[in-house]
Amino acid sequence: MFVGLVSLEATASFSPGSRSILRDIGNAIADDQKDNAFELNATNFDSVFRDTPAKYAVLEFFAHWCPACRNYKPHYEKVARLFNGPDAVHPGLVLMARVDCAVKMNVKLCDKFSITHYPVLFWAPPRKFVGGSWGPKQDKSEIILMDDWRTSDLLLSWINKQIGSSYGLDDQKFGNDHLLPNMSDHEQISQALYDIEEATEEAFDIILSHKAIKSSETSTSFVRFLQLLVPHHPSRRCRKGSAEILVNFDDLCPLGECSYGHDSAVKNNTLRSFHICGKDLPRGYYMFCRGSKNETRGFSCGLWIMMHSLSVRIEDGESQFAFTAICDFINNFFMCDECRQHFHDMCLSVKTPFKKSRDIVLWLWSAHNKVNERLKKDEASLGTGDPKFPKMIWPPKQLCPSCYLSSTDWDHDEVYKFLKKYYGEKLVSSHKKNGDGGSSKEEVVVAAAAEEMAVPTNALVVPVGAALAIALASCAFGALACYWRTQQKNRKYYHNPHYLKRYNSNFMVMNTFSNNESEREKER
Repeated sequence: MFVGLVSLEATASFSPGSRSILRDIGNAIADDQKDNAFELNATNFDSVFRDTPAKYAVLEFFAHWCPACRNYKPHYEKVARLFNGPDAVHPGLVLMARVDCAVKMNVKLCDKFSITHYPVLFWAPPRKFVGGSWGPKQDKSEIILMDDWRTSDLLLSWINKQIGSSYGLDDQKFGNDHLLPNMSDHEQISQALYDIEEATEEAFDIILSHKAIKSSETSTSFVRFLQLLVPHHPSRRCRKGSAEILVNFDDLCPLGECSYGHDSAVKNNTLRSFHICGKDLPRGYYMFCRGSKNETRGFSCGLWIMMHSLSVRIEDGESQFAFTAICDFINNFFMCDECRQHFHDMCLSVKTPFKKSRDIVLWLWSAHNKVNERLKKDEASLGTGDPKFPKMIWPPKQLCPSCYLSSTDWDHDEVYKFLKKYYGEKLVSSHKKNGDGGSSKEEVVVAAAAEEMAVPTNALVVPVGAALAIALASCAFGALACYWRTQQKNRKYYHNPHYLKRYNSNFMVMNTFSNNESEREKER
């Protein structure tokens, strides 16, 4: 009893949900063993399950003082390493998480799942755990009490039966059997939304780590790119995070000089206190953009998809602004010097300002294919390419046969229609369908409206309560937009001579936000 009390007192000195709790208490576990299972608590429980890209989840309830729980942890972690973390062998499929019921803040959470002994394991689509509960007499629950998990072999076997897989404990990272067949499968684009979030957050982290905002030019470039992200990023939480940074930018970076706050004492008043797409990002891995080798695809692939998804969401009057914002962002913040220079040259080669949204959509598509052609030759001669994902002219015929007039000629009207659907409607609608976890039609409509308010949907009837919730969310977002526009009026960035000189920016449209927001207000 005394040992248990000492352990509880030691635990109290750690922040809730800290992974170090079990690491310090579980003396039976090797110090060099890395925790891959997510440590959840009452504060982050719903948000983790809501935001995860995984299709399934295993949830363990335990108590840190329980010897059986400590002995089971290595078995649970052995399976978790297959699915969780940057070194996951099969990422984005199963989220493995755990809750310590011996921590006071988690007591009510454990009570909701009728926890009377330890450990206890549950299985469900992640979203079923959000605001969820379980009881022994509960009928028709999609949250399943797991019954055969006492060893790592039994646990993995149980998971394999549920998802129809044949994974093994000895599976190694970057095996070819689990790669997404994304070159010929429309539905796989749903996974790309998570990669867009990952690439957006990783780009932000790179800017911070290199302290890349250090002049009026780079400050202006960063602000303009945020102005593009706020109304047009396909991820709701990236739009929200971009807006928060933009609203506070003058205070964070007065006169274009940012404080990066490596010192924890001042970190809260710097750019490092913000997360452009959420605190749980970057995850450390990609799904749609994952290569068969560790060093291929990943960030650069995610960045390209992000730019394509932005291009298909802008209106005609914003095309030149979007073009300039993307060109300058890459020129100032993409750290691969040769790639940056090639992209910059393609931007400078444009002599006529863009007037239609179609212009930038097709220009970015053409630029991407030019990059692929150049890299394909380099990788072939050096042997540095990805054998499973060789560089190619895109889209291939199996994705868009109507895009081809002949083997070398394109039907640009068909290409434009394909790109608009693939990176716009298809990307987000497929994501909703795959990430919903089997919700009813009404739940799908409400979730889609709340989470992806930038994407038009067909008129559907929703409950009155849901409509009120959507209306309140719209008002809140509208208030933020008004405040943001007020902040922008006093900016000097719009008159920066650097921008007037490069990329014909006399033609840029500054108000990128209001037109789109008014249209989306009508839709909502």
